[in-house]
This record gives sequence, C-alpha cells and structure tokens, in this order.
Amino acid sequence: MEVTLFFQYLLYMLCSILLVVLIILGVKLINVVDKVNVVVDNINSKVNSLNKIFNIIDFTTDKLSILSDKVIDIITGALRNINVFDKKKKRKRDDDIYE
Repeated sequence: MEVTLFFQYLLYMLCSILLVVLIILGVKLINVVDKVNVVVDNINSKVNSLNKIFNIIDFTTDKLSILSDKVIDIITGALRNINVFDKKKKRKRDDDIYE
C-alpha cells in the first residue's frame, strides 16, 4: 500500500511541476507573440511608406507615357501631312516615271 501511495504522490508532484512549466512556457509564448506583433507593425508601416513612393512613380510613368504618345501622334500627323506615309501617291509617281 505504501508503494502505491508513494507513486501517487510522485505522480501528483510531477503533474504539478509539469503544470508550472507549461504556465511559464505559455507566458513566454505570449511575450514572444507580442514582440512579433510589434515587429510586424513596424514592417507594415515601412511597406506602406514605400507604397506611397511606388504610387508616385506609377503616376509619373503613366503621365510620361501619355505625353510621349501625344508627341508621337503629333509627329506622325505632321509627317502624314507632308505625304511621307502616302504609299499610293509614291507608287503612282513611280509608275509615272516608268511609263
């Protein structure tokens, strides 16, 4: 009977120690999660500041693209007015030369 009582007390003691260790690990885990949340919030704020810069760059490149398209349209329109791209007239002139 004494052996079973001894093992019963030993089991209670080990369970108590295990419970204390699990509580300590749980508290440390909560602290680690809090530190990770602070780091993630810091990274998130830095990424948001970079997003503003990338939005400005994107806006600028869009406007430059529109401007370059307009310039190219003006240049091609001017060249069409002086008949550079008019192949029918060029062919007709070439045919007239050979006749």
